[in-house]
Amino acid sequence: MNWVVLGLAGLVEIVWSQSIKPTENFTRLVPTVICFVLGTVAVYLLSRAMQTLPVGTSYAIFTGIGAVGAIGLGVIVNKDPVSAGRMLSLSLILGGIVLARVTNPE
Repeated sequence: MNWVVLGLAGLVEIVWSQSIKPTENFTRLVPTVICFVLGTVAVYLLSRAMQTLPVGTSYAIFTGIGAVGAIGLGVIVNKDPVSAGRMLSLSLILGGIVLARVTNPE
C-alpha cells in the first residue's frame, strides 16, 4: 500500500511543480496558497510512504516521478523543447524508478 501512497505523492509533486509559476514569485495570494498546500500534501504523503519503505528509495522515486512529470507537462503544456538527450535522460530516470521498485525487498 505504501507504494501506492508513494506514487500518489509523486503525482501531487507533479501538480505542485506546475503550481509554482502562477504564484508570480509568491506575489499572488490564491496561487501561493494552492502551491503551499500542494507541497505540504506531497511531503505528507511521502512521509507516510517512508514509514515502511527505505528513505533513500522513497525519496529517489518521489523526485524521479516529479521530474519526469514536470518535464513531460512542460513539453505538452508549455511547448518546452524536446531533444534526443532530454528524452534519453527521462528514459534513464524512468528506468531507475522501475529498477528501484522491482529490486526493493518489500
